[in-house]
Amino acid sequence: MALREINFDGIIGPSHNYAGLSFGNLASTKNAGQISQPRAAALQGLDKMRANLALGLAQGIFVPLSRPNRDWLSALGTTIEECEPVLAAAAMSASAMWAANAATVSPAPDTNDGKTHLTVANLRTMPHRSHEWPGTLAQLRIAFGDRKHFAVHDPVPPAFGDEGAANHMRLTSKHGEQGLELFVYGVTGGAFPARQHLQASKAIAQLHGLDPDRTLFVEQSEEAIAAGAFHNDVVAVANENVLFAHELAFADRNAVLAFCEKRLPGFELVEVPSADVPIGDAITSYLFNAQLVSPPDGEMTLVVPTEARETPTVWAWLEKHVASNGPIRRVEVVDVRQSMANGGGPACLRLRVVADPETVDPRFMVDDGKLDRLSEVVRRNWPVEIDTADLQKPALIKDVEAARKALLEGLDLTQLA
Repeated sequence: MALREINFDGIIGPSHNYAGLSFGNLASTKNAGQISQPRAAALQGLDKMRANLALGLAQGIFVPLSRPNRDWLSALGTTIEECEPVLAAAAMSASAMWAANAATVSPAPDTNDGKTHLTVANLRTMPHRSHEWPGTLAQLRIAFGDRKHFAVHDPVPPAFGDEGAANHMRLTSKHGEQGLELFVYGVTGGAFPARQHLQASKAIAQLHGLDPDRTLFVEQSEEAIAAGAFHNDVVAVANENVLFAHELAFADRNAVLAFCEKRLPGFELVEVPSADVPIGDAITSYLFNAQLVSPPDGEMTLVVPTEARETPTVWAWLEKHVASNGPIRRVEVVDVRQSMANGGGPACLRLRVVADPETVDPRFMVDDGKLDRLSEVVRRNWPVEIDTADLQKPALIKDVEAARKALLEGLDLTQLA
């Protein structure tokens, strides 16, 4: 079986809007009430996938969830037409586009049964995200339906908040070898909530059948959460044997390094000091919410948003340290401004799955031709703009539902309707 890293990006949905629902996410709060551009947002996301293909990477997709979520509103005893505006915004949220929160993934070499395990995230901390998991789980069960190679789990009970791969990292010498899995949880974040619960992380490690000696539970630093790092992937990212992190990412940095150095020959830390890049700059630029990938040419590449290039301290650090020394050899810049304005960078938009692409349902895999077709569906059907004041207007609701239907029909995934 030829294991490869596959990036599954969430297609940005036609209801993409700036309702400012995510407390602790500074960009989401800052841009609350602004006019969003769903069509431009989706096309930016598809162009990012196209850039990944150009690097020689395997690329997959997840589709937007049904919006408004009429079933969720019905369970609350209301409808999209009659509910309070805050419920309407939650029911229309397109935040499932951030596929890093879809699930936590443990590749086959790490698990005791030799299957790739995926546990869908419950996302219980935020009301607008807490109703995503049934729709996400339905996609996971189709995309990874080959039970010989995959095991897909229900969410951890909602008493324990779990926000998926955004708080999980894997280090390994090669994708086909057993790796180290690091689960990052929060305890406190000052004024902001800590979203990942330690017990949720422990439950997932048990469900996935991981080797306890190669599994570490890491506390995210309170300082990072308080500064706006609502998920670990805002301050740290790993790829193969490289951990790229801010100096203030973890509560006990030395314990993380000791664990990795002992168990992974060739482990490399690329650490950015606060003196060079203050944590505020790291968070607003999403330097670490980047895709750290290994293209076939062997040049480990950091895919950053345009905001990283526009932040002087960040770009100065990258120009000094990338390619000239160390394992990261190249930087690629992508425009995902519409996602960034809602608090999601390149890493938020993708879920990494190490698997043989041939074992994945082909409807969830893309090439340039399929991306061209998807782009045309978006151009024809996605709203150009959305004002949050219009989220309950019948015309917008009709357009959003029709757009998703057109996408599902184009992908032959109407069972998700």
